[in-house]
Amino acid sequence: MGIDDSALLNEKVMVVGTVYRGGDWMDGVLRSDITKDGLDATAVICRMILNSKHYSQIRAIMLDGITYAGFNVIDIEKLYRETGIPLIVFMRSYPNFEKLKSALKHFPDGEKRWKIIKKAGKIYKIGGDRERSSIYIQKVGVSLENVGKIIQLTSTRGNIPEPLRVAHLIATGIILGESRGKA
Repeated sequence: MGIDDSALLNEKVMVVGTVYRGGDWMDGVLRSDITKDGLDATAVICRMILNSKHYSQIRAIMLDGITYAGFNVIDIEKLYRETGIPLIVFMRSYPNFEKLKSALKHFPDGEKRWKIIKKAGKIYKIGGDRERSSIYIQKVGVSLENVGKIIQLTSTRGNIPEPLRVAHLIATGIILGESRGKA
């Protein structure tokens, strides 16, 4: 399952989940709303997954980073614990932690958000060969070897897995009228 958020046009921001079999066959689409710059993303996404008819077939959750709807930070350890499904966080570039920490100073609970970001764990660089550019991942509940297998199975049109790429296309297309940007 790939999950991405839409553009930040309102206080409520749509998140879309796409359920795939590998990288070729989409079985379902889920949606929910989280609060812009809130702290409800973990709970909302957890409910969205647990209440889905697709729950029993989901083998991995893929996120486009851990901050959604501005600075609504997802606690990946808690999401894994509550769903029992391994998580992989994808990033196109290595995060600028100094810039993140500086931005969080504008939030009264910035330290709490920073702790969630830091506890997401080690960042791994994946790929970077002639065919595909490198990406960065964080993971919980899955080995690095199995992350590689999941990426290979689901990345049919580039280095971003199809469930994540399509979740991005749907979320931006619905809110903006046409999809744009990169997952």
